Amino acid sequence: MSYLSVSKCVDDVDLSNRVRACFADEGGDAAQVPPALFWAVATADDIEAAYASAIAANHPRPGADEAVITDAMILGVVQANWPPAP
Repeated sequence: MSYLSVSKCVDDVDLSNRVRACFADEGGDAAQVPPALFWAVATADDIEAAYASAIAANHPRPGADEAVITDAMILGVVQANWPPAP
């Protein structure tokens, strides 16, 4: 894991929008995604490795490419890190 790839991943607008879409699809409010969830996605081993590989290959928009990070990868992290009910 590279802190640089994690920081780029967490700041990726395309990937963040996909996380918001997943959160909403699972019943949450896309405007209220907990910030920690974006970090959980960015630091997941499979996502970080795929993202790091894509940036090493000079991929222009890795967060938007479902061949780099699949919806299933995002969904798994979102479900595993779903915020507790208030």
